[in-house]
Amino acid sequence: MSNFQVILKSVKELARNKRAYFDYEILEEIEAGIVLKGFETKAAKSGKIDLSGSYARVKDNEVWLLGASIAPYQPKNTPEEYDPERVRKLLITAKEAKSLLGKTREAGLTVVPLRAYIKGRLVKVSLGLARSKKKRDKREVIRKRETDKEIRRKLKNK
Repeated sequence: MSNFQVILKSVKELARNKRAYFDYEILEEIEAGIVLKGFETKAAKSGKIDLSGSYARVKDNEVWLLGASIAPYQPKNTPEEYDPERVRKLLITAKEAKSLLGKTREAGLTVVPLRAYIKGRLVKVSLGLARSKKKRDKREVIRKRETDKEIRRKLKNK
């Protein structure tokens, strides 16, 4: 087994931000670590993480994840002051942070989390540098999806 196959086996997807793929044109992807508390790590690894509606913000050469929700693993053992949607720090290099900051200052670019996954023993987030799609582009995607569905349905019936 090659090293690449070992890496693929060690990656388990926890959550996917489907809305980001629909609403944005993804130009670039960056892998980032995420700072979690102990009980949050356990909850995230069990798949209790939701990225829908979340986004990342670059501030002072640091990247922060806003709007992502990590439900408690064991609600009765979770601290009372725990906020599932608290702001979490993302771990990327200073060079990548500066690059993201420069690119987000361009017109219409934003940083959105695309998916969360386990790599080895660590929880990682894939960030996408994205440009918002126009309404007509979204309609084209819907139209293409519907025609593909219709074609599959007709081929299945034959």
